[in-house]
Parts: sequence; C-alpha cells; structure tokens
Amino acid sequence: MVQVDIELKNVVKEFTGRGDMQLRAVDNISLEIYKGEFFALLGPSGCGKTTTLRMIAGFEDPTSGDILLRGKPVQNVPPFHRPVNTVFQDYALFPHMTVLQNVMFGLEMEGVARHEARRRATEALELVRLTQYDRKPRQLSGGQQQRVALARALVKKPAVLLLDEPLGALDLKLRKELQYELMSIQEKVGITFIYVTHDQEEALTMADRIAVMDKGKVLQIGTPEEIYETPSTRFVADFIGETNFLHGKLISVEDQCAIVELDSKTRIRAGTNDPAISANQEVTIAVRPEKINLFAVDGQVRYPDGTSDSASEYKTALLRDPDINLVEGTVTFANYIGTDTRYIVTIGEGHQLVARMQNFGLRSDTVFQIGQRVNIFWDADHSRVLLQ
Repeated sequence: MVQVDIELKNVVKEFTGRGDMQLRAVDNISLEIYKGEFFALLGPSGCGKTTTLRMIAGFEDPTSGDILLRGKPVQNVPPFHRPVNTVFQDYALFPHMTVLQNVMFGLEMEGVARHEARRRATEALELVRLTQYDRKPRQLSGGQQQRVALARALVKKPAVLLLDEPLGALDLKLRKELQYELMSIQEKVGITFIYVTHDQEEALTMADRIAVMDKGKVLQIGTPEEIYETPSTRFVADFIGETNFLHGKLISVEDQCAIVELDSKTRIRAGTNDPAISANQEVTIAVRPEKINLFAVDGQVRYPDGTSDSASEYKTALLRDPDINLVEGTVTFANYIGTDTRYIVTIGEGHQLVARMQNFGLRSDTVFQIGQRVNIFWDADHSRVLLQ
C-alpha cells in the first residue's frame, strides 16, 4: 500500500492587497504526495506553486484547509519542528563559514556533538560529491554552492525535502547535469522530494509525478507521460511543450474517438475520454508537432529497410486505416534546427499545423520546400479533444 507523506485538503491562501482586497494565491487545492516520490509543482510565475511549498514548510499559514505530514496536521507546528527541510534558489549559505561549517551548523544548533556533526556533514558532502570542505561560499561556483545547500538540507535527514527552483540561477548545461545528480541523490536517500519549477523540461525529466498549476489552482496531476500525452486542458497542453490547436465542431463520439469538422473540407479524428463532450459543441483539438508525419504528394516514399513505394500507393495504404488522419496541405515555412526540421503546413481553409521531422540525412523524400504540396498524417490517438 502506498504511504502518503504529505496531504493537502482544500487549501486556500489569501493575502491582503491594497484597500484590504483579498488576493487568492492558492485556490482550494487538494493533493497527495507519496513517500519516496519525486514530486514537481510546475507552473508559470505567480501561479501559487512557491506559496504552496512555503505552507508545507511552515513559512506561511493557510487561510483555510488542512496540511498533513504523515497523517498529522501541522497548521500550528513551527517550521523548525516539522520533519522537512528547504533548499532555496539563492542557497542562503553563511558567507563567513566554510563548506563544512555550513553543513554542520544545523546539527550543532540541535545539540548534536561536534564529532558526530562533523561525521554526518562529511557523509552528506560525499553524497553530493563535494570534498572542498575548507572553502568559503564565495570561492565556490554556482553548482558547488547548490551542492552545499543540498548537503546542509540532507544532513538533518528530513522526511521531506522541499526545493524551490534550486537550479534556476545556473547556466543551461550545468542545470541539466545537476538535474540527473538530484535524481540520483533522491534515489540513494529514498526521501520525498517536492520540487518547484517553471521549467517544463526540468519537471518532465526529474519528476515521478507533476502537478500543473495556474492562477492558484491545480489543473492536472499525473506522470510526465500522462501530462504530456493526455493533457486535460488547453493550458496544460500549451504550457507543456509545443502544441498545435485546431478549432472545430464536434460531429460525433464513439469508443473514445471523436470526429471534429474543422471546415467544409476537413474532418479530423481525435481521442477523448471526457464524458462532458457531446455533438455540436465547439471544441479544440491538440496535437504535438512531433506526432505529425509528412510525405510529398508526388514522388517516392522510402522505408527504413531501403524499399520504397510511390506516394499514391503509400497514401492508399494509409487510407485503409480508420484511425489515421490524412489531409493534404502546402508547406508555408521550413526551418532546419539541427536534430529536426520544423515545418508549417496550411491545410483546409487556412488552418496551420506545425510538424517536426527528424533529420536522418539529406534525403530528397524527407526534405520539403516552401510551396510544396504534401500529405500530412498522424494517429487519432495522438490528438486530444479539449473543452477548455
């Protein structure tokens, strides 16, 4: 049975603004975070994710609702008595102390004997692969300072570690390296990590589950695959990666497959499991650019084994599959970006789709020119019907 480390029940946080106006930063959120989980709170600036983290830490009190740590309410428990520790973006290291002294400090404040504090601090620094114990924070790189802050938080062996955008101040390459280090450390220590970030790729890379937030609300909770492949709202689909949105009228739904009419010339199939949708509603279809494939209207289509078919034969074979969307369009933009080429294709009565095709080589059957007529196809299960 899965053990819940942290539970939020109908939590609301309001701040008083000008003229005593109440500003709701967190709007009635409920969620469960499991023991040993790497959980991410993801959303744009001002969505309430850091406020949520601060309430778990005890730095803010909820206006209403309940926060439970391992089944026990903590509303009236001060931060230093909660079994949690926090790593902040600015690290908050003591500049006059050495690396080792920074890590030992919290233990010594708790009355741990100096020799024991030193032993535990050394172990924590070895865990984060930092052995320059005698240096001061100003002598360290940003990545090294981050490791010291992490060791200082881990040395007290908290039940839950809270991380508030701890990699935000680092350059891109170092940030990516430390993402995998954090994952490795979390796996070694086995404690629950709650990670706040506005970086979608960071959350998808590191988290076991993600809560996507906007305007103080949790819009969707799921694994990275669930969030990316089956977004529940337009905001989630748009915020997580690049997405095409096509607008039309819902014609029918059968076996979790919807048929949507974009215009008089174009109908699209898309997956749905939303019981609220019904015929004649205006809906939006979301489909990721990398799910879309292109091949020329004229010419040959080459297969990975080296064989080929004419484009017309290939199209005929695709049309036999009822779960494939296939339409013709015109390439209006092409941009080579290294690993793939990004195309914009106009279909139907002016609808535009972005497609990203991997660059396997400069083969004539996978490179398309502006103005060229192409066939566009993708699986119906790779597009979703959204009401919001």
